[in-house]
Amino acid sequence: KRGNRTGIFPSLCGILACAAVLALLFLDIIETWVTSMGMSRAVEPHVAIVSPQSLPPSKPEEFLLMPSPLVCQRAKPYLIAIVTSAPANQGARQAIRDTWGGQVEVRGLRVMTLFMVGVASDPGLGKLLIQEAREKGDLIQGRFLDSYSNLTLKTLAMLGWARRFCPQAHFLAKVDDDVFFNPSVLLHFLNKSRNPYEQGDLYLGRVHLHVAPNRDPDSKHYLPSGAYPLSVFPDYCSGTAYVFSRSALLKVALAASASPLSTPLPPEDVFVGLCAYAAGVRPSHCSLFSGGPPVPYGRCCYQAMVSVHQITPKEMLDYWKDVHSPPTCSWL
Repeated sequence: KRGNRTGIFPSLCGILACAAVLALLFLDIIETWVTSMGMSRAVEPHVAIVSPQSLPPSKPEEFLLMPSPLVCQRAKPYLIAIVTSAPANQGARQAIRDTWGGQVEVRGLRVMTLFMVGVASDPGLGKLLIQEAREKGDLIQGRFLDSYSNLTLKTLAMLGWARRFCPQAHFLAKVDDDVFFNPSVLLHFLNKSRNPYEQGDLYLGRVHLHVAPNRDPDSKHYLPSGAYPLSVFPDYCSGTAYVFSRSALLKVALAASASPLSTPLPPEDVFVGLCAYAAGVRPSHCSLFSGGPPVPYGRCCYQAMVSVHQITPKEMLDYWKDVHSPPTCSWL
C-alpha cells in the first residue's frame, strides 16, 4: 500500500526458495564427495572399472519401471522388503504376493514389499514385465541385463532406489525370491531386543566369517587377485536375506555408489559386505536367518524363523498356509 513495497515480499519469497533449492543441491554434492573421499581408502585402487553401460541406475528416470516416486511417502512403511527376482520368475513373485509379501500391516506396523528386476534378454518377457508392473504396481526395473553375473548391479540399484525414494523407512530387508520370509518374526526380534537399532547401524542376517575369495577360473564365483588381492573377505551377511536399519542403509548405499567395480564383479553379498566394512557398519549374526542351505520343513521351526532359503512357489503357498493355521506352537 506504500509505493512499490507491495512487490517486495513475493520477490523475497522467490529469492529465498531458489536459495534453499541451491543449498540442498550443494549439500547433496558435498555429502557424496565427502563419502567417496572417506571410502576410497578401503577400496583397492587398481581394480578395473566396468563400462558405463553396465552401471546400475543413478537417476529416477533411469529406472525403466517403478512404482510412484511417492509410494513410500504415502505408505510410510516401517519395514520395506525388496525382493531381488529374475524377469522369468513370475510364479515366485505371485507366490510371495499371496503369502508374506501381501501383508501390509504386521504387529501394528506398516510393511511394504517390492520386487527388483533387470532387463530381460527376451523381448517378449520384457513386454510381460511391463504388463505385470501395470497390474501389480510393485516392480522396480533397472537398466542392466538381468543375469547371475549382474546380481551385484541389481543390489546396487536396489540400494540406490531405497536411499533415493524410501529413506524414511526404519528398516530395509533384501530378500531373494526363493526365500520364505516372516516379517512378524523379524519385527518381534527387533522390538524384543530393544537395542538402539533404529538410532544406530544394523546390518542383520546370517553372517559368513573369514570367507576366502574363490580363485578357481571355472567357478561362477571366481574372483581373481587383480579384482580382490586380499586372502579373506570382511565378514558379511548371506545374500539370501539381510536387513539394514535406516542409518546403515544410507551409509552403505553411499559407500556403494563411491566404490569402483571390479571385472568380474564380486558376489553381491560380498560386495555389500565390503561396502558395509568401508562405511564402518559391522554385520550382526542372527540364527533366525537360515542362510544358504535349505532347512527341512517343520511347522514350528518355520513359524519361528525369519528366513528360509530354497523354497519353490508351491512350497511357499503350502508352508505359509500351514504355518498360519492353528494351533500356535509353544516355545518348547
